[in-house]
Amino acid sequence: MVEDDVRLAQAIGHILEGQQYHVDLVHDGAEGLTWAESGIYDVIVLDVMLPHMDGFQVVRELRRKKVATPVLMLTARDATRDKVTGLDSGADDYLTKPFETAEFLARIRSLTRRQGEVQFEELGFGDLTLDLESCDLSCGGQSIHLSYKEFSLLKVFLTNPQQAVSKETLITKVWGYDSSAEDNNVEAYISFLRKKLNFLNSRVKIVTLRQIGYKLDEAAEA
Repeated sequence: MVEDDVRLAQAIGHILEGQQYHVDLVHDGAEGLTWAESGIYDVIVLDVMLPHMDGFQVVRELRRKKVATPVLMLTARDATRDKVTGLDSGADDYLTKPFETAEFLARIRSLTRRQGEVQFEELGFGDLTLDLESCDLSCGGQSIHLSYKEFSLLKVFLTNPQQAVSKETLITKVWGYDSSAEDNNVEAYISFLRKKLNFLNSRVKIVTLRQIGYKLDEAAEA
């Protein structure tokens, strides 16, 4: 949930947790985008009026990066124009504050049932293509199947190409917030991915950034 009113966010979070949902609360648009890009959530509840990035910008950026998680926009704005803007930006539903708890929960249930309706078939960068359904990684005329962890790691890199990603972020996004995974787990799977990139003769490389993490980059053609 991305809501800059901390007390309201906590109140709604309490309601959701009472319904057996696990909720992460974020209070500005830029941070909300970072969390939502992980793709690990069932629903994103997104306010419109946020610091740093407004909700319209956040949902547009999520869809541009092919994050298909359903988005419920929650805002005090009730003008038809704002609703149209939100839906056209890529939101799945729109609820105006103040709202009835029963209606809010019904909309959350509806969105969780519809999760995955918006499907992106593949992600690509440089000479690589990752099939999001089969978990096959292709380069030129060759392809290779990735294990689930390899696939999940590479998906993080492909949705953030040429951006630094820390080991901590990779553990959170791939193994989960409550995981006991450590840096050496990440290092092992990075090694596996590098071997598969070499097998495919891809120009795309996973670059180690000392004391930072990794990033995906593309070597220049010889």
